[in-house]
Amino acid sequence: MANERIGYRSAVARQPESLAQGLETVAHALQSIDVAPFRGKSIGFAGIGASYQAAMVGAIYLRSLGISSFPYCPTDLYQAVDSAAEAFVALSASGQSKEISDVMALRSHLPRLAICRSAGNPLAELVGAVIPSASGADNGASSTGYTGMVLAIGLLCDAIAGKTFDGWAKLPSAVRQTLQSALDSVRVAAASLQSCVEIDLVGAGAGFATAGEGAMLIREAVRVPAAGWDTLNYLHGPMESQDARTGVISFGNGREVKIAQDMAGFGCPSVLITNRDDVPAVSGLTVITVPGFDNPAADAIIQIVALQMIVSDMQDAAGLTDITFRYRQTDTKLKPWSATEV
Repeated sequence: MANERIGYRSAVARQPESLAQGLETVAHALQSIDVAPFRGKSIGFAGIGASYQAAMVGAIYLRSLGISSFPYCPTDLYQAVDSAAEAFVALSASGQSKEISDVMALRSHLPRLAICRSAGNPLAELVGAVIPSASGADNGASSTGYTGMVLAIGLLCDAIAGKTFDGWAKLPSAVRQTLQSALDSVRVAAASLQSCVEIDLVGAGAGFATAGEGAMLIREAVRVPAAGWDTLNYLHGPMESQDARTGVISFGNGREVKIAQDMAGFGCPSVLITNRDDVPAVSGLTVITVPGFDNPAADAIIQIVALQMIVSDMQDAAGLTDITFRYRQTDTKLKPWSATEV
């Protein structure tokens, strides 16, 4: 079944296949979707949970292409109907997130489209246009669902901006390379973080979104408190609570490198996920070098895959392999489109 729930490690491992399918499916969908109503307007990406982090990536990427764009959590949109963006991309992997449907229903007078795992769901019916990511089988702690959504966002942004990024076709093989080449450093990183009582994740731009998504994954899959921080914000006080009991994971090639080195020097278990291969060895610091695309959305996909690998090892070591969520909320999902939608 395309949308079945599978174990977390299995979901992480199938991402080259998932992304390859997504490239084909999204490209086909974009051939039949008219993006002209989105051109010349400020674009809002609306999401909640992991989809909000994806919304941040989308807004950052679209701004890099010269188009005004903002990420929104539904809380920001219930009242600001005509003072937010002029067109919206609604993000929900299942298409059942009640809050996203709520705020899209308030904006029937604006251009809207949805990005979901598949086409048959309440959100797709509401907005009338959907790009299916075709990310397929996933775990409750999102892996393929997140990377597939970010890929679809990237391709949509290119279509809106009238630009072409040739690196998308290389992404599945780059992810496959990362899943193989990063195994040893991932094991070291996971082992260093295993006894931490809290973990901070730090990044800038799309890396900030990756830090937020990574924090959610650690909370969901490993049940360890974690928080995502903007790189520059992190320098203004938040690191003061860190010590040998707390870890830091830094994403990026700039100031994030020194943060990771400094925190290791302060005695904190520290991990750096970067495109750089020239980072000097520092005691207490594990460096995971991943391929770089010089594209915010593509780099976000590669970097979160490395983090997902760390989470897989930490989950297994904690005896939490293939757990399901303990706390279910009854008021956050709409009725499934069909009996097969999960």
